Amino acid sequence: MSKYDHLYEKTISSQPIYDGRIIKVKVDEVLLPNGNTAKREIVNHQGAVAVLPITDDNKMVVVRQFRKPLERTIVEIPAGKLEPGEEPLACAMRELEEETGYVASQYTPLSSFYTSPGFADEILHVFVATGLKKGESKPDEDEFVDVLEVTLEEAHALHQSGEIRDAKTVVALFAWENKMLRERG
Repeated sequence: MSKYDHLYEKTISSQPIYDGRIIKVKVDEVLLPNGNTAKREIVNHQGAVAVLPITDDNKMVVVRQFRKPLERTIVEIPAGKLEPGEEPLACAMRELEEETGYVASQYTPLSSFYTSPGFADEILHVFVATGLKKGESKPDEDEFVDVLEVTLEEAHALHQSGEIRDAKTVVALFAWENKMLRERG
């Protein structure tokens, strides 16, 4: 018994709607704490990782790519979905090299968070990658990106202009700034 049981929504029924390569969608009917029922549209996702790569000369490595749901290009930190059974660190290492060509000598966990808990169960694990060595990128066959190295000031300008708008990159940007401020004393 939890002290939060008074908030629990019990699933009465679950109806699968879509079973795709990246997501599954279902509609659950739930019993609310007040005895009423409600429908919840839920997106199931395997989970993902993102990498905040910082070069030796203190630049953040990002990618610019087209995002179909937005119908525009945006600038993001490298990221990708976990394969079934894959550990987040292994995925971070794979995605950094695939998207940017960089390999890091050190990975430090930064945070894990739910991307949109109102309708999805996706959890995103974010790592800081340092000790970078540049190599050949190996993007997926349906992935087209430009790799950029940006200073903190340039990253803030990209954020202000709307080119950085996704949650993982905004979180990474402010975590990077916070780290730099702490190091300065």
